[in-house]
Amino acid sequence: MKRLIVLIAFVFAAATAFAGPPSKLAPDLSTKGGVEKVDVIVQFKAHPTAKDLDAIRGQGGTLKGELPLIKGALFSMPAPALKGLAHNRAIAYVSPDREIHGSLAHSSAAVGADIARSYGYDGDGIGVAVIDSGIFDHADLTDSLGHSKVVYRENFLTDGVSDDAYGHGTHVAGIIAGGDDASSAGDDRGMAPAAHLIDLRVLDANGAGSDSALIAAVQRAVQLKDKLNIRVINMSLGRGIFESYRTDPLCQAVEAAHRAGIVVVVSAGNDGRNNSNGRRGYGTISAPANDPFVITVGAMKTKNTMMPGDDEIASYSSKGPAAVDMVIKPDLVAPGNKVVSLQSAGGKLAVDHPSLQMGNGRLKLSGTSMAAPVVAGAVALLLDKDPTLSPDQVKARLMKTAAKSFPLTTTSVDGSGKNYMAQYDIFTIGSGYLDVVAALNNTDVTSGIALSPSASFDETTGIVSIVHGNSLVWGESLVWGESLVWGESLVWGESLVWGESLIWGESLIWGESTTKGESIVWGESMIWGETIVEGEAIAVVGEE
Repeated sequence: MKRLIVLIAFVFAAATAFAGPPSKLAPDLSTKGGVEKVDVIVQFKAHPTAKDLDAIRGQGGTLKGELPLIKGALFSMPAPALKGLAHNRAIAYVSPDREIHGSLAHSSAAVGADIARSYGYDGDGIGVAVIDSGIFDHADLTDSLGHSKVVYRENFLTDGVSDDAYGHGTHVAGIIAGGDDASSAGDDRGMAPAAHLIDLRVLDANGAGSDSALIAAVQRAVQLKDKLNIRVINMSLGRGIFESYRTDPLCQAVEAAHRAGIVVVVSAGNDGRNNSNGRRGYGTISAPANDPFVITVGAMKTKNTMMPGDDEIASYSSKGPAAVDMVIKPDLVAPGNKVVSLQSAGGKLAVDHPSLQMGNGRLKLSGTSMAAPVVAGAVALLLDKDPTLSPDQVKARLMKTAAKSFPLTTTSVDGSGKNYMAQYDIFTIGSGYLDVVAALNNTDVTSGIALSPSASFDETTGIVSIVHGNSLVWGESLVWGESLVWGESLVWGESLVWGESLIWGESLIWGESTTKGESIVWGESMIWGETIVEGEAIAVVGEE
């Protein structure tokens, strides 16, 4: 039986206010004009033939690269010619080659990774692709024999840099597999210290990249999956949501990786403090974290203790539901605040912010960027124990076994003294707090797919309910029932989180103007605005 929750009426129906077939051109292409040339990603309905590519060349397009993973290609097009692409029957969708950004010692113990290692699971032989700013050749990314854990490197940028000039990817890599798996002290190891790393560089020295570079990197991970046993992709990056995940090229790429048998872990974003139009950080999930196939991770604060009992959500951790499709995100949360990991020598983050340097080749950063690799490392541990698990089975186990004991609300203070109140609802903490030991001890097996569900609003009754869509996992079965995945008393109890007067009252979050659906969920300032405040900024102000 579906559990229904009463929320103040923000109009989901606004999404369909403009009837008619969806446009083949992304909405943010409407701002392109004049004689400028625009780099666009063209997705075809089938793998494009030479004739298909020539047709776009005939309209003034210059082919810059093929993207077969998404049946697409990258073209440079004159802006006036873009409208003509919409009439090409072979084309499914056209979007700009958008910019992406990186979304920025107690973490391992807080989620039980140290106990997992005592069981003998350390990610041995599991390949984790780090799609980021590169990985510096750090001494703590070698095994006990002195061999590098980075078994493959490729740069998808044209800047001529072969190392991590930003410093973000090295930090992420250290969280996943840093430390000598045989001799390092427990608090100096990554989550899965025996895993091997695949360095796929898509972010430059400023932490910026493009959709096309990321898609090409995912494509390479899929191509190398069997050769390097790539079972996990970590993406501690993102950008704003401009269209449905069903047409977004980034989302199409991560879904292709999922279908290929790779678990894709993505940071939720760092916009949880965004109070534009009074929404208090709700609806700020970034792409491709909005895709229902991936594991989307929010950030917790360990408060410098080994035990998770006092941990709290980080106020900057982005909250759901995801724009446009209303997908319920994040899927779970993990430590991401004040995480000490490996530093890239000369990396821009460390150079620009020397206060973050901890000495001995270590750097302290905060953000959902740091929480995602904690989960990616946990996935490597699960696959070390049972390599037969599918991406859906891994996601289901992590979500079902996530710890669900949270306070009702907490208040945190940032570096400037500003207070932020957090509520522990399904859009903030998802299914709960990563618990590696519980996940390893779980033996439930599912045969279905574990898509993140969506929220659906009934305008007549004013009721919001969970819609599972095509997912076969989060149903009414004894094993994967909703109350076991999200925790009935925690999330759905009307007297706790979903009490109308406590959380969803008109004056608190959504505001009376949500009856129009403009200023909160569907407003231009959220969907089209620059919602990603990540990377360098969060490294400085993200700590609490």
